[in-house]
Amino acid sequence: MATSPDAELFELLDITGEDAAECAHLLETPPDEPVLQAMEAMQKRLGTFPVDSIRADGAAETVWIEALLRFAPSVHAYHLDLGISPAVSAASLADLGLQLRINRRVHGHFGLDTWSWLTLHMAGNLFRLGRLQFHLVPADGQGSDWVLGVHIPEDGGLSPTLVDSSFAEASSFFPRYFPDKPARKATCDSWMLDPYLIERLPDSNIASFARRFTLDRCTDAPTDAVYFTFRQRGLDNLDRLPRETSLQRVVLERIDDGGTWQLGHGHLAL
Repeated sequence: MATSPDAELFELLDITGEDAAECAHLLETPPDEPVLQAMEAMQKRLGTFPVDSIRADGAAETVWIEALLRFAPSVHAYHLDLGISPAVSAASLADLGLQLRINRRVHGHFGLDTWSWLTLHMAGNLFRLGRLQFHLVPADGQGSDWVLGVHIPEDGGLSPTLVDSSFAEASSFFPRYFPDKPARKATCDSWMLDPYLIERLPDSNIASFARRFTLDRCTDAPTDAVYFTFRQRGLDNLDRLPRETSLQRVVLERIDDGGTWQLGHGHLAL
C-alpha cells in the first residue's frame, strides 16, 4: 500500500485515524486566500514570543486547521535551527493531533474549536516537556523579565514525580535554548487551582499540583471545570454526566449546590 504523502507531517503532529483522512483531504488542493492569510499571520509571530493567541471572530475552523497543518513544518524547522531536539519539537506540535481528537469527542465530528489556542504553539515558544507544557513569554508584556506559563495537557496523570520531572526539564531547557530570556517565575491559570478543589480533594494529585503555586487571585469561570472534566461545552444536561469518580462528583455537586467554579491564578519561583 502506498504511503500517504502527508504521512511524515501527520506523524509529527500525531494526527491519526479519521482525522488524518480529513486533514489529507484539506491538503489535496493548493491553499486558498484565507488559508494563506492565516499562514501569513502565524509567520509574522514566529520567534516573537507573543503572549496571546490569534483570534478571528467567525473564522472557519477548516481554514485554520489547514493553515496550522501547512505552517507546522516551519515551526519544526525553527525549533531545529535553535538546536532543540526533534523529539521535543514533535511532542510540542503533537498537541494539534490531540486537540483534533478532543474536538471529535466533544462534538462528534472533525473540527478544531481550539484552533486559536494552537496558534500559540506556532509562534515557537510553547513546549511540551514531559507531562507539562511551558510557554515562555515576557512578564507583563515587557521584554525585560520573562515567565513560564504552565499548561496541563489532558493525556496523563499529575503525580508529583511526573510534575517534578517536567519542572526539572524546564529548568535546564530554557536557559540552554533561550539564555537571553531568563524566567525566574512560572505561572498557572487553571480551574485546578480553585481552592474549593483543594479543600474537597486534599489528598489528590490535583491538589498536590495546586499547592505548588502561591495563589494570587481567582476569577469566575463557570464552565471550565465541566469542560475539562467531561469535555462538554456549557452547563446543559449536567444530570446526564457520570459521577463515577470523586473528581466528577465534586465538579457537579458544587454546581448542584449553586456554587461557581473559578480559575485560580498562581505563581511559583523557579
